[in-house]
Parts: sequence; structure tokens; C-alpha cells
Amino acid sequence: MPKLLFSKMRFYTIKDLMQNVKRPRRSDVVLNRNRRKMDIQCHMVQKTNDETYPSNLSCQTDHKLYPTLEELLRDKKYLAAFRSFLLSEFSEENVDFWLSCEDFKSTASMDDLGWKAEGIYQKFIQPTACREINVDHHIREKIKKTLEQLSLSCFDEAQKHVYLLMERDPYPRFLHSDAYLSVKNKSRTLWYI
Repeated sequence: MPKLLFSKMRFYTIKDLMQNVKRPRRSDVVLNRNRRKMDIQCHMVQKTNDETYPSNLSCQTDHKLYPTLEELLRDKKYLAAFRSFLLSEFSEENVDFWLSCEDFKSTASMDDLGWKAEGIYQKFIQPTACREINVDHHIREKIKKTLEQLSLSCFDEAQKHVYLLMERDPYPRFLHSDAYLSVKNKSRTLWYI
């Protein structure tokens, strides 16, 4: 068995040659990787668009392939699928709180307004609530103070906070889940029937 694969003389000439080779900087490698990733995403969007839309669409239209969270919460089929998805992740109280706030805002009677506000507070806001939502202490205190002088906007800040939480975290995962894809495919097939 040979002890050395290369002689010392040959190893030093290879080492000298390697110093003359321009090595890519770390940022170039990262940029090229991101560029390839973007090309792949554009290609995937183009492939998806080829099936349903004209071929002149680019990767900038990717956001039109999915409904916004607002549209999703307004559509009954998507809302049911989103709620069951949140149920599987043990965070369905967020969408239930958002829906309760929407119902509260549509209340016309001042008598109904009082008991609905108290119900929402006890169910979602109170620190020992059975379905407590994730809002900070300052929002809780503001809601507690506004419950004394009821208005339709007493839960607005908490509702906006919960909406942003859903938009950032579970909503993107839902768009790539089987629950969303099955509802999307069902609505497509029913349209043709």
C-alpha cells in the first residue's frame, strides 16, 4: 500500500494553483441559492398557472392563488375548514373570538350589547377564562375599563391583535394543509357539475 497519494512536490504545486483560483464569497453563495430558490418558485407558479390561467402570468401573481384571511373568514366553507384546522392545532379560540367580536359589532340592541360583551369577556379575555386568547395585559386592562362604558369598539384592539396572530402563524400553514386543498378542490369540481 502506498503511504502517500501525492508526493510532497506535487501537493505544493496543487496548493499554489488553488491560491490563484477565485473562490466565491459566502454572500455570493447565499445570493445564488436564493436566486435558484426564486427561480424554482417562479417555475412552480408558472406550472400551476399553466393549468388554470393564461401562460403569460409571472411569479408576482402568486398572492392571487390564495384567498386573503379576510376572504377566508367570510366564506362559510373555508371558515369551517380553517376552524377544524385550528381545532387540530388546539387554537380554535382565536377564530371563535374573532367571530364573536364580529357578531358583537352587528348587535343593534343595547340590552343585548351588555350581556354579549360580558360573555365575550368571561369566555375569552378574563385571565381564568376557559378559552383564553393570547393578548397582553395592557389590552386586557383597556377592555376591562371599556366594559364599564359599553361601545361597539371595546374589543377592536384585541380583535385586531388576534387577527394578526392568525394571519402570521396558522393561516400560512392552513394554505398548505390538506384541509384547504380538499375544500379548494371540492369547490372546483362542484362548479363544473
